[in-house]
Formats: sequence, structure tokens, C-alpha cells
Amino acid sequence: MDARRAVAQAKRSGDAAAMKAARAAVDVAKVALGERGPVWWEDGSPDLNRHMARNTPYAGWYESVSDGER
Repeated sequence: MDARRAVAQAKRSGDAAAMKAARAAVDVAKVALGERGPVWWEDGSPDLNRHMARNTPYAGWYESVSDGER
């Protein structure tokens, strides 16, 4: 979250160098968390990370848990 806050601060200040550094820090954090970068699991499941749930095999589940949230 520190990196995300740095992005927000850079946006407010208009500092392009700070924005570049903050976005790089966000990328490093996301790779470390497994949100970006190579697939870390080995069971052959597809990487659906960059897909909306409603456009995946999980669409039915998504609808069942999100109906009351819209």
C-alpha cells in the first residue's frame, strides 16, 4: 500500500519522476505477491488473472456471490 499511496501523491504533485518510481514500486510489489509475472502454480490451471470473473469459467460463481452487491 505504500507504493499505491506514493502513486497517489505523485499524481497530486504532478512529479513525473516520482510517478515513474512509484509505479515501478507497485510493479515490484505485485510481482512479489504473485499478481504479475510468471505463473507460480504447477497444476496446469490456466492463468485467468487478467480476466473479469464474468468472462471466465467462474462466471456462475461470480453471479451467485455478487448479486446483492450491485
